[in-house]
Amino acid sequence: MKEILKKLNQKRDLAIVGGGKKRQESQHKKGKLTARERIEILLDEGTFEEWDMFVEHRCSEFDMDKQKIPGDGVVTGYGTINGRLTFVFSQDFTVFGGSLSESHAEKICKIMDKALQVGAPVIGLNDSGGARIQEGVASLAGYAEVFQRNVLSSGVIPQISVIMGPCAGGAVYSPAMTDFIFMVRDTSYMFVTGPDVLKTVTHEEVSHEELGGASTHTKKSGVSDLAFENDVEALFQLRRFMGFLPSSNKELPPLRKSEDPADRIEFSLDTLIPDNPNKPYDMKELITKVVDDRDFFETQPDYAANIITGFARMTGSPIGIVANQPMVLAGCLDNNSARKAARFVRFCDCFNIPIITFVDVPGFLPGTSQEYNGIIKHGAKLLFAFAEATVPKITVITRKAYGGAYDVMSSKHLRGDVNYAWPQAEIAVMGPKGAVEIIFRGEIGNKDKIEQKTNEYREKLANPFVAGSRGFIDDVIMPNTTRKRICRSLEMLKNKKLTNPWKKHDNIPL
Repeated sequence: MKEILKKLNQKRDLAIVGGGKKRQESQHKKGKLTARERIEILLDEGTFEEWDMFVEHRCSEFDMDKQKIPGDGVVTGYGTINGRLTFVFSQDFTVFGGSLSESHAEKICKIMDKALQVGAPVIGLNDSGGARIQEGVASLAGYAEVFQRNVLSSGVIPQISVIMGPCAGGAVYSPAMTDFIFMVRDTSYMFVTGPDVLKTVTHEEVSHEELGGASTHTKKSGVSDLAFENDVEALFQLRRFMGFLPSSNKELPPLRKSEDPADRIEFSLDTLIPDNPNKPYDMKELITKVVDDRDFFETQPDYAANIITGFARMTGSPIGIVANQPMVLAGCLDNNSARKAARFVRFCDCFNIPIITFVDVPGFLPGTSQEYNGIIKHGAKLLFAFAEATVPKITVITRKAYGGAYDVMSSKHLRGDVNYAWPQAEIAVMGPKGAVEIIFRGEIGNKDKIEQKTNEYREKLANPFVAGSRGFIDDVIMPNTTRKRICRSLEMLKNKKLTNPWKKHDNIPL
């Protein structure tokens, strides 16, 4: 017995030290935590249950049989975050550069399978040099096994990827299929082909950071949802983020008590909209003033900033928010913003999170660049997402809702449950001035008549009462009552039941 216990402790010690003290120190010098340190911060203290600590690779080529470390470069298991069950894998860069072997992949697949069975989120802490070259196709097969589980888990349990080091080649496709991707500035990067390959093939010279760093993916590509300054901040913010999500698609998002009154009146909103209809204002001010405790977790804040997406709570219940941002491109919808919002809406719908939409949209961004890059298809993605969603949907039109963009932004015609408008709202095919110049194009030189007809158009069509008279707007509300009216609507909708026709799956315009 003593002998076996001694062997057990030796194996544990080897697994815990990973690639050794020197490599762990090297990790620290780069500003990175080790795989186990990351798990300690992420999960509630003392709750981590590790699986497969003694798993080793089975490769014997290239003297690999002489280099075996228990755990094989990934720490897997489960624990709790704020008391809620969560599965996690954390790749260990100190062991073979965190490279994925067949055994490494099997460990990840095991926790993914169990998470799917019990209905709990999976968080992947990625820090890997990619496929283990010495294993050849076996490592590639391992990646494909992980990919398959990403697909089967999609829309069933939340999947979150945190990129905390390199993530290259085939390794990027698992995070790409998860629901959200977080990165760490200066220490993490993602790309399909690295700088060396680019230099050889295309003769482009670019650094790792420029090609696939956090700044690139949060601002240019939109691949990453958020970037944080260091590992610790990323993990603490991830703990906060998980509080908005249910454990699976069979559960409601977790409630959190709030002292913020549901009937709170916010008089400052009455003066939020400028008198000049062409002058911008910050939609984030409206969002923070109506949600519980001004707590808003924005996703992709630096990408397609003309639309805002993120999570908040109202009366303690998590909600998803989609809002046009007049401060950027006047709040127009374009290719990137439509894709960004569509993916967010579909996530909320998958996981029973009500969607609140704040609308101030003058239309779709015009131009050859938008048309050539497929604005028709990309705009249709957002339309499809809102129309498909069966969760409670509440819409508030604050100022402009013109043309097809009015329809797309969770209008009553796309099964919006409750649709409000502020008194300043202009709902029409297009802005009054543009409309009049088309209708009376022969009178363009007559400024007085154009001005008269513009005012007439605004009075007859570009106001909330026309839409209200048709039942397309449920009520015209004072801005200061926005929180109260939304909270009441959410309470009314909490037992909403709506199903779409049976189908194998839809065919969203990708």
